Amino acid sequence: MDASAGWEGYFAEEQDARAADERGKKRTITVGWTVRAQKASVIWAAPQPFSRNDPKPVSSKSVQVCPAAVDFDRRHFIVPCPVDLTLKFERQPNGQLTLVDADGEKSGMRQTGLREMMILHPQHEWRNPERPLIQVIAPYVFVADDPCYIVQTPPYLHYFPTPRPGLQMGGRFPAHIWPRPLSWGFEWYDVTKPLVLKRGEPWFYIHFETENPSAHVRLVEQEMTPELEKYMQSILDVSNYVNKTYSLFSEAQRMRPQTLVKPKKNG
Repeated sequence: MDASAGWEGYFAEEQDARAADERGKKRTITVGWTVRAQKASVIWAAPQPFSRNDPKPVSSKSVQVCPAAVDFDRRHFIVPCPVDLTLKFERQPNGQLTLVDADGEKSGMRQTGLREMMILHPQHEWRNPERPLIQVIAPYVFVADDPCYIVQTPPYLHYFPTPRPGLQMGGRFPAHIWPRPLSWGFEWYDVTKPLVLKRGEPWFYIHFETENPSAHVRLVEQEMTPELEKYMQSILDVSNYVNKTYSLFSEAQRMRPQTLVKPKKNG
């Protein structure tokens, strides 16, 4: 990688930022995060800025000092996995697949907890009849007062010696209009292999898209105010009643209070 190309990008970014300032677009966007969980809220750790533990670069051309690579990395936040869990499929005599906890009695989760946390979608909702789709609750809520889209992706900047046997479902929606709890969707490609999740390991990433491409996001713990709770109630679970929920954005924005972000006071 040519480091000089990275510096050219850096200077271009600074020019974009100055131009954005002239247009009144912010260079720093504050996004609040909180966990909306009725039970066991302590298992959901705070999102963490992505960082690397690489050796000190020995060359000025090293990737570690490429501004483009550094800027890409620092825009990601890690959401850690909340539980230790190994899942697998068992095929019944009639050919039907059953999802089970592979750790059995040694599992750290009770079956009641697993049922509350995860669902196996019915086959008619799968993208492919050979690829089961599971969904795990991830009750993180992100909210912004400035135009800002949240993007949820697999943890592709981390190396896993044993790859997961499928693909995580990605997602993108406006955090300033649609502050709803996330979920973790997984499309299981190889049902002969288990899915191993370990508490504390990267579960998924989030990053943000803003009006000013050069803007950086300041992530703060959000207070669950009555205004935010009331607004969330108006948009939660609307997919149970209508299709194409994106068509509701304009109506939701009309109902939205002007200010929702309120950083939580420590102590």
